[in-house]
Amino acid sequence: MYKAIFIDLDGTLLRKDHTVGELTKSAIRRVMSKGVPVILVSARPLDAIIPVGRMVGTMDYPIASLNGGYIVSGEKILFKSNIDLPTTAAITQEIKSITPTIIYYVDRVWFSESNNKWVEHEQKILDVQISIQPFKEIAAYLTEHQTGPNKILIMNEPTPIQAAEQLAKSLYPALNIYTSQPTNLEVMNTDASKSRAVQLLIKEFGMDRSEIIAIGDNYNDKEMIAFAGKGIAMGNAPQEVKDAADYITDTNNADGVGKALNHFFG
Repeated sequence: MYKAIFIDLDGTLLRKDHTVGELTKSAIRRVMSKGVPVILVSARPLDAIIPVGRMVGTMDYPIASLNGGYIVSGEKILFKSNIDLPTTAAITQEIKSITPTIIYYVDRVWFSESNNKWVEHEQKILDVQISIQPFKEIAAYLTEHQTGPNKILIMNEPTPIQAAEQLAKSLYPALNIYTSQPTNLEVMNTDASKSRAVQLLIKEFGMDRSEIIAIGDNYNDKEMIAFAGKGIAMGNAPQEVKDAADYITDTNNADGVGKALNHFFG
């Protein structure tokens, strides 16, 4: 039997309306009743994951937020990775020529120079109010706190996001750069990714990769899916992600997570 389940949120656990189906909730409860941890691993910041964790009852287990850039267990920080200020400033200068909407997630606070529909979309899933201010002031905060973003999120329509991705990957090959949705480009340090988060957590649990399941739907889930003993792709995943999986379940809107858990846990 598998000993831990790692599940992505948007496009995977969550339906289009950001709810979780009853079949999936029931399957998660049944798995946890067998003593199997269910761990949420998401590009979302921590405070946008916690309500989902409460909804499905997984708050007794660690949470990997910001694509593995900020991992906690209760109030304890297990891991965090921050992009340094010079790199943050350089990315900002380069990318602003393509899209002005750049969001900086720093542990449990977040910043942007823009206040538009993209930022409002993120604000809807976060109780923490964004701080809108010029980059000079954002940089001053980072300097004062001797830190940097765990994740930089670049948002726009798919075409400029594709251009931003090509530019960022050409300029910063040492960073982890993924699209999590056609409108979202995620930038993290090389030591921050969902697969690295899973590796860290199974080490904490004393488990082997062959003993875990990982479920996801998008490019930032691909490595996690490929790493797990049983990698599961959602029916709504791109073909490239499906190709990395051992098993393909139904879509997020049709309780794909619940159906997969019922398949492997009876």
